[in-house]
Amino acid sequence: MLSDLFPVRARHGTLRRTHTSMPRIARIASRRLCRLGLAFVLLAPAAEGGQQQPIQRLDRSLIDAADVDAAIGRLMKASEVIGVAIAVINNGAIVYTKAYGHRDVETNAPLTSDSVMSGASFTKSAFAYMVVQLASEGRLDLDKPVVQYLPKPLPQYPGYGDLARDDRYRQITSRMLLAHTSGFPNLRFLEPDRKLRIVFDPGTRFAYSGEGMMLLQLVVEAITNRPLAQLMDERVFRPLGMTRTSMVWLDRFETDFANGYDEYGRSLGPQRKKVADAAGSMQTTVTDYARLMQAMLTGEGLRPEAMKDVLSPQVRIHSKHQFPTDAPDVTNENDAIRLSYGLGWGLYWSPAGEAFFKEGHDDGWRNYAVGFVESKSGMVIMTNSGNGEGIFKDILETVIKDTYTPIEWEGYTPYDKLPPRPPLQKHTVAHVDVETLETYAGEYVLPGDVKVVLTIKRDGDHLTIQENDEPEQTLLPESETQFFSTSSDDVVRFEADPQGRVTHLILRVDGKDIRIPRRTQSTTASRGHRHRAPFARSR
Repeated sequence: MLSDLFPVRARHGTLRRTHTSMPRIARIASRRLCRLGLAFVLLAPAAEGGQQQPIQRLDRSLIDAADVDAAIGRLMKASEVIGVAIAVINNGAIVYTKAYGHRDVETNAPLTSDSVMSGASFTKSAFAYMVVQLASEGRLDLDKPVVQYLPKPLPQYPGYGDLARDDRYRQITSRMLLAHTSGFPNLRFLEPDRKLRIVFDPGTRFAYSGEGMMLLQLVVEAITNRPLAQLMDERVFRPLGMTRTSMVWLDRFETDFANGYDEYGRSLGPQRKKVADAAGSMQTTVTDYARLMQAMLTGEGLRPEAMKDVLSPQVRIHSKHQFPTDAPDVTNENDAIRLSYGLGWGLYWSPAGEAFFKEGHDDGWRNYAVGFVESKSGMVIMTNSGNGEGIFKDILETVIKDTYTPIEWEGYTPYDKLPPRPPLQKHTVAHVDVETLETYAGEYVLPGDVKVVLTIKRDGDHLTIQENDEPEQTLLPESETQFFSTSSDDVVRFEADPQGRVTHLILRVDGKDIRIPRRTQSTTASRGHRHRAPFARSR
């Protein structure tokens, strides 16, 4: 329910990746367990085709559409993936786009190559593309401390007061933020005390950070005096022909959008982001994101010296895995491929030449893109399933003969190597009268420098919960005071004082109880800063 507060739960209940991930909302209970069988019966390819030329793979062999269809259909069925969309670039041209499976299981609506999906942390690479444009125009010096661009000290901005006692924030540059060497954690909400801190000296090593992108967004908006959504539309999306991409949800997306689905096939709904967030709010399609990859491979939109900077290693990577970012394990296993990070993109070397890559990971969404500089070839994979990462390795190897992606470092465990999925918790829906449900309605605020507000509303015979400006999620009663989520294993319990006034919401997540006080009338007028949820965002 609140994975901006807590680590992302992997498919089988163990921590695997901590992206900028924000869970989405299931529709009502009819989408729950009774739909699981249907979700996986409907996995026949149901493909729609765009450009379907034979694909030239990295070893110069060819594969035709029928073989791609057969491979992806088999993988989707075996791994219980709801929908997959792919795009392939050969010699700088997009030669193949196709979607498989469903964007909405309940209505049997097929996924299309124009279905709007969550880009998750694909957002970061698009944002980096725009930041480097600004730098090449002289509006931003990548090596100048970012605090010098702000009209007041960074700790005076909402959300950054925690840094007041650590002067190292003054050292952080745009280059560090784009290369993930700022010293920030991935997300402050994954920290035990949910505070933002600098965990190592800026510029000394790699640690993926959504917080870094959000700070850079603050700086860019200050420099340009423009909101991020407008900047991205004017400088990236429209010039590249990304007509179905935006940093926030647009009404015109309603005609063709995908729901995200969790590992059990429960619908999490679409992401209708209201606030632009450089770490993960981008809504896009496989066709549109392929246009950004094409631009990266052909140099469109960036000066040659700027593109060279983007794809130059800024830091070598020696972590055993990308996530969790603070894991102490180091290794030289990836030295042979020169695993590094550039400006907004991961980098490695392969027999097919230098490669750049980016992931996108959010609840119900799993994405991956890779480009090979020498051959100007690459691939984009987008899925609306929490099981999507389990088939990345096979899709890359089958479709483009990419056997080089650092799958283990990425944490992309193949579907047939995962342990059995634990059974879902069982709940029995109870009847609770409307008057009692109404007593729970209100706002519950997690204290801290960055405000997280949970809004409870009554909706007929059940409740909904909404985190900040995220979509609403259904809560069904299993007793007069306890409710369960229809799209996760989280449980909400309400607590009252001796006079019967509801004072707290207790959120049970991963076996832990988080006690969140209800907002009183006296505090309603002063809401504080609400953190813009990163998206990816994970990654």
